[in-house]
Formats: sequence, structure tokens, C-alpha cells
Amino acid sequence: MHAYVSNGRRGPWGPAMTAVVPPPGPPTPQGEAMVAELRWIHDMIRRDLGIALRLADEVTAGAPADEIRRGLTSLASQGPLWQLKINCLRYCRFVHAHHGIESASLFPALRAANPALGPVVDRLEADHRTVSDVLDAVEAEAAGLGGPDEPAVRGRLAAALRRLADELLPHLEYEEEHISGTLATFTGPTG
Repeated sequence: MHAYVSNGRRGPWGPAMTAVVPPPGPPTPQGEAMVAELRWIHDMIRRDLGIALRLADEVTAGAPADEIRRGLTSLASQGPLWQLKINCLRYCRFVHAHHGIESASLFPALRAANPALGPVVDRLEADHRTVSDVLDAVEAEAAGLGGPDEPAVRGRLAAALRRLADELLPHLEYEEEHISGTLATFTGPTG
């Protein structure tokens, strides 16, 4: 049996009403803290992706280095292209690591705590594989910044970042909507 929640919008997976697997029990303080941490990490991922997308668009549009430099105040490094390159690479590694931890630890615990989440976890694992491929493409293009094919690399990097946003942002929302109820019932790291 599924509960339905309004997500207030229409996403790539359907109408504003989303099926959510009911949690196996009441929330616990530890579980609610885990949900808050998950959302905090996801919000950081969203914020940094937004910054990277904006910087990629500005670099692609040929913005002067001084303008790009001013836009990088929340990220620390030397020049604008170097900044974009290093931060894209760090960001990709962070998301890879976050998804690796979820796949290795969180998802098995969710399956054990609430077997009805099986199809949800299957989809999240498939999303992780798709996002991983896109992250690899972003990393490959970011690594090419500063090289001989600079204008083409800038365009491909901007396109790869947009594809990452298209894949990752709906994944984060889906994950939060569908696992938070069960995660909130956890009493420790493995449920």
C-alpha cells in the first residue's frame, strides 16, 4: 500500500501526486536527524551545481575573467577557468562518494527496514549509475579546460553540466520524497 503526497509541481516522472511507501514505524530522533542530514547534503549538492552551471554559462558566453572571478567568491582557487575545472572535479568526486555511501550502506539498510521500498531503491540505484556516467562526462570536459581545444571544451562542459542538472536534481527530489519516511524511523546508521 502506498500513500500519496503532493509535491506541488509536475516533474519528469509524472503528476504532482507522488506515491510514497509508508514507513515501517514512527519517526525517531536519530532517524529524523539522518533525514535532516540527507537534505542538508542534497541542498549543498543543489547549491554547488547551481554555481557551477552559472559559471559554465558565463565562461561559455565569453564573460571577462574579472566578472567570473567576482562570481567565484563562494569557491576558492586561482583563475576562473582553473576555478571551474577544480571545482567541477571536486564536486563530481563528492557526488560519486555520496552515492557510493548510499549504495553501499543506506540502500541495504532501507531494504532491510522496509522491504516495500525495493522498487524505490532499485530506481535510486539505476539513477546512481546514470548520474555516475554524466559525472564522468563532466569530469572529462572539466579536465580539458585550459587545453588547446578551449572553446569547444567550454561548450561541452556547459552541456554536460546541464545534463547533470537534468538527471541529478529530479533524483535528489525523488530520493527525499520516497525514503525520508523510512529513514526517519532509523535509530542508528543501519536502521
